[in-house]
Amino acid sequence: MPKLTVVVGAVTRPGRLNKAAGWTVDKARTIGPDITTDLINLGEYKIAFADGRPPADYGDDTGGVVERIASSDAVIFASPVYRGSFTGSLKNLLDQLPIEALMGKPVGIVAMGATPHHFLGVDWHLRDVLAWFGAFVPPTSVYLTSADFVDGEPSESARRDLHALAAALIKMRSLASGANDFLGPLPLAAHKS
Repeated sequence: MPKLTVVVGAVTRPGRLNKAAGWTVDKARTIGPDITTDLINLGEYKIAFADGRPPADYGDDTGGVVERIASSDAVIFASPVYRGSFTGSLKNLLDQLPIEALMGKPVGIVAMGATPHHFLGVDWHLRDVLAWFGAFVPPTSVYLTSADFVDGEPSESARRDLHALAAALIKMRSLASGANDFLGPLPLAAHKS
């Protein structure tokens, strides 16, 4: 069964971005009858600062969250725009992930900002990090502002975009089956000396 995991990379009180992530998880199950989903809101977990130890050695939620992502067939990272980029909490989680957790895996991006002017901030910076992993990223991402919500829920156009992203990742999964069948050359970090 393919598993789609959505990670909300914010430690603030759950808000609209978490609503969009929850909607995506609920509706992704309609893409196919055998799809399972998982929602990880970083505000609900204690993730240690990355210091080079294996994730299971921290004695907190780090190892479990890393394993949930690593066991996924596709991942969506959702982040508010912080200082023109993605959050430090999401970067710290990415620093904890071994390269195999995302290498060759379909990974989508959802960003939320106060204004459309920052729509590429998260996208640019997160794509750089995902390239290091050798993740299989669709050419476009989803960008949301407060105008994309009605009464706290994603608008019809936001829902359409979120569903399209999840569906694309599931389709991409058939092309990229992970680290054992990588598309293109391995990322430099995956080369074993």
